[in-house]
Amino acid sequence: MAKPRQNRDSWGSFGDKNVYDWSSEEEEPDGRARPIQVLLVKDDHTFELDEAALNRILLAEEVRDREVVAISVAGAFRKGKSFLMDFMLRYMYNHTTDDWLGDSDEPLTGFSWRGGSERETTGIQIWSEVFLVDKPDGKKVAVLLMDTQGTFDSQSTLRDSATVFALSTMISSMQVYNISQNVQEDDLQHLQLFTEYGRLAMEETFLKPFQSMIFLIRDWSFPYEFSYGQEGGMKFLEKRLKISENQHEELQNVRKHIHSCFTNISCFLLPHPGLKVATNPHFDGRIREIDGEFISNLKLLVPWLLSPRSIDVKEINGSRITCRGLLEYFKAYIKIYQGEELPHPKSMLQATAEANNLAAVAAAKDLYNKKMEEVCGGDRPFLAPVELQARHGVIREESLQVFRGVKKMGGEEFSRRYLLQLEGEIDEVFVQYIKHNDSKNIFHAARTPATLFVVIFVMYVAAGITGFVGVDVIASLCNMVLGLALITLCTWAYIRYSGEYRELGAVIDQVAGALWDQGSTNEAIHKLYSVAASHRHLYHQAFPGAAPAEEAAGERSKKKN
Repeated sequence: MAKPRQNRDSWGSFGDKNVYDWSSEEEEPDGRARPIQVLLVKDDHTFELDEAALNRILLAEEVRDREVVAISVAGAFRKGKSFLMDFMLRYMYNHTTDDWLGDSDEPLTGFSWRGGSERETTGIQIWSEVFLVDKPDGKKVAVLLMDTQGTFDSQSTLRDSATVFALSTMISSMQVYNISQNVQEDDLQHLQLFTEYGRLAMEETFLKPFQSMIFLIRDWSFPYEFSYGQEGGMKFLEKRLKISENQHEELQNVRKHIHSCFTNISCFLLPHPGLKVATNPHFDGRIREIDGEFISNLKLLVPWLLSPRSIDVKEINGSRITCRGLLEYFKAYIKIYQGEELPHPKSMLQATAEANNLAAVAAAKDLYNKKMEEVCGGDRPFLAPVELQARHGVIREESLQVFRGVKKMGGEEFSRRYLLQLEGEIDEVFVQYIKHNDSKNIFHAARTPATLFVVIFVMYVAAGITGFVGVDVIASLCNMVLGLALITLCTWAYIRYSGEYRELGAVIDQVAGALWDQGSTNEAIHKLYSVAASHRHLYHQAFPGAAPAEEAAGERSKKKN
């Protein structure tokens, strides 16, 4: 059974906004149920979860360990979501009677709503009272009602709208997608974007990530094609979501995505509530002022959604969730959206402008690669570095002109960062062409063995001369260097032949380059020491027995000092 209604006649009605100014840090002043803001969207477009309020609602002793049914209404702003939620509240308080709508002269109260063109609800609100309902199998479940901020209002970014819609879809077991007049292609594309944004934040699963999606078409004007209600709605939705072979691939992908996201998809067609509701600024929700046909279909819609037989318990990865578990998922999901792990959704213009500029970058870079290949790529002979630099400058400028010549969306300021990106990528590619060109220089390729041969020859001559004149210490030192150079030469030859120990080969090339390039012996020794110090781990790998001896020598030196 639902919890009994507590003094609902004294709730604030339309225009009585002070009733809803209740902070999560305070207790409810008079024990009355009311909407509680649990997700706040700040002025800097960041999100904050009111954990204290959520704890108080979901961890109440009578509901915390019960399986939860979470029902949410989402859609574009100023389309009557909160207005519908208040009729759902009436049903939850009075669903045991047939006349659950109550007195026809009673103002509609509960979630804050009003007429007009400006938004009313922000973030996500939850009704502070969790309803206990007996399912047909006798199990008692907790029912949670959520109202959400409308999408695409003038104060919210696309990321704000996507986050609120995605989060409400992830948390709810039944998501009501509130649409005005008809299901247009952009409605389906927005649903695809928002659900994909939600699926990114969830753990990967082989099951469909979301449960029930109910398309609620408000102000339906074509009952002669598809009748009001659930039956006409299902026929209409089947036609809208049908996939056919002659459809464009983009349209097929949207429909496939929606079918892959939800376990159950249904639809209800609801007529317009009447001109008094739409045009009277003082309308406060009294049933006598609402069109009779709307009321008749409302009496069918709300029980169809909320009757004990219809409600779906929240499941994640096939496991039923309690109120306590839902609280933890709420916290985990909002942390993901508060961080920078997820890509920011983009408007169609921004996404198109980015694709347009990236295509121009790719075309310019392709031209650069093609012309540089003709200059020094593949089997082209070695080119003097000065000539290569000059040719690079000319081709680089041609490529930049190609980028500038493409008609691009987004404006000059937007395209400037892609121009800078292109310049950086071309310069990176040029470094690779320099290395490729140098590898064709026979003297550059032979620099390492030539250097080692020179060292061997010099040490051989020096050892012979110093041995002849009787300076045996110097002769022994020269012989040791000669042997080391010979071993290094053999090692380098093996590395070049086998392709193994490439990092050690790079060190040998650096040492040989240092000896080749430096102008003085002191500079060569300093360069040699720097290279050796930065690659000590390779020495230890090649000569593992030397590492302990080196450490012991270091310890002895420290003791002496």
